[in-house]
Amino acid sequence: MTSGSMFIGGAWRPSSSGETYETINPATEEPSATVAKGDERDIDLAVAAARGAFDRGPWPRMTAAERGRIVWKLGDLITQNLDEMARLESLCTGKTMFDSGKVEIPFAAEVFRYYAGWATKIHGETLLLRENAFTLTLRQPVGVVGAIVPWNFPFLLSSWKIAPALAAGNTVVLKPASLTPLTALKFAELCQEAGLPEGVFNVVTGPGGRAGMALVRDSRVDKIAFTGSTAVGKEIMREGAGTLKRLSLELGGKSPNIVFADADMDAAVKGALTGIFYNKGEVCAAGSRLFVEEKIHDALMAQLTEKVKGLKVGDPMDRATRMGPVVSRQQMETVLGYIEAGKREGARLVAGGGRANVGGGKGYFVEPTIFDGVTNTMKIAREEIFGPVLSVIPFKSIEDGLAQGNDTSYGLAAAVWTRDVAKALKAARAIRAGTVWVNAYNLFDAALPFGGFKESGFGREMGSVGLDHYTEVKTVWVDLG
Repeated sequence: MTSGSMFIGGAWRPSSSGETYETINPATEEPSATVAKGDERDIDLAVAAARGAFDRGPWPRMTAAERGRIVWKLGDLITQNLDEMARLESLCTGKTMFDSGKVEIPFAAEVFRYYAGWATKIHGETLLLRENAFTLTLRQPVGVVGAIVPWNFPFLLSSWKIAPALAAGNTVVLKPASLTPLTALKFAELCQEAGLPEGVFNVVTGPGGRAGMALVRDSRVDKIAFTGSTAVGKEIMREGAGTLKRLSLELGGKSPNIVFADADMDAAVKGALTGIFYNKGEVCAAGSRLFVEEKIHDALMAQLTEKVKGLKVGDPMDRATRMGPVVSRQQMETVLGYIEAGKREGARLVAGGGRANVGGGKGYFVEPTIFDGVTNTMKIAREEIFGPVLSVIPFKSIEDGLAQGNDTSYGLAAAVWTRDVAKALKAARAIRAGTVWVNAYNLFDAALPFGGFKESGFGREMGSVGLDHYTEVKTVWVDLG
């Protein structure tokens, strides 16, 4: 990885403008790396490289077994470089080394191994429909894939797109978030080491408004896989319409975490903390609305407010830290603005509520914050905050809890806590969300699809259905006379 360079056509090169920018360590507010500032010209070069590699290169034409072997090797190389990948991820995002090194980078490696196994299992069907015809379907790669990822899980969310795209025989142009490009650049090194042919994987760093949208508009790009805000997702749909881009969009969330009176209280409290404070709340599936059945409200709140005191906010490089800084000054100011809005609307602040005093006042640290007495119509209950802010909302009955839980424009994830199996299954069916956890929160597996309902987007990542977005189905009809 060359400082101030991006990876295009199998080579490291500066931006076309020659411009660079510095990434900032959110824990110290100091520069952490110098990165190339790409624009439309660099996207043009990267797409040309990916298009050439797909149309004329060996990648879509090699055996599926050989492709699978290289994708598997990428998973192994991620594991072998785990410490460096985790350090780079935490350096950019402020996420703890525990989250990067023990959870997310290992998970990304598993995603590559999972899809490596699928490379030899992508096939069509033979349909014996008529005596005088031989009919079949083929599943072929879609072509050039543009992957645009956000700053909250930079490499993990990239893996959800890159691994199935490569396994199916596509080529990829990755546009990482400008705040968090370092693991994408390190992964490009690993692609070279794994023997990925030139042009199959490309990385363009720089601002999304220019580079990202140029990727969306380019007619040579067959598919866009995007994770990010609902507002940007809508913009991508508008811009992609000009070339009828295939799209998969994993967007925002305001996920309900519903605790019934018969729940295991200790487990529910732990799940509530994980649901909102993992990765400092910078999670699209964060359980930011905690619905608590009225009869257990006071008891649960007592436990919750006591437990939140034990969350160590601090240097993400310290392995004892459980919550680091939010990703940027702008994000910190956004989160603090929502906290002030909650106070103005009459929610009762019971924990946190301000900037955390860590490291002598340096760093974008926000205290883990809990509001009680929230109504589902308040701003903090309607809008995605993307920070460590929990809204606690009481409910009276299963019908009331589910109705309030569904009363949102989002539908990414949800959880229910109950010992009653029938109630759990009824709730899981009723909640309009792509993932529903029962007596758990934030559990994922490479074999299980993830994606949203409503304004949380469409399409699924991971699992066998995740491959559907990276293949085209072709019908072949042979007339036998």
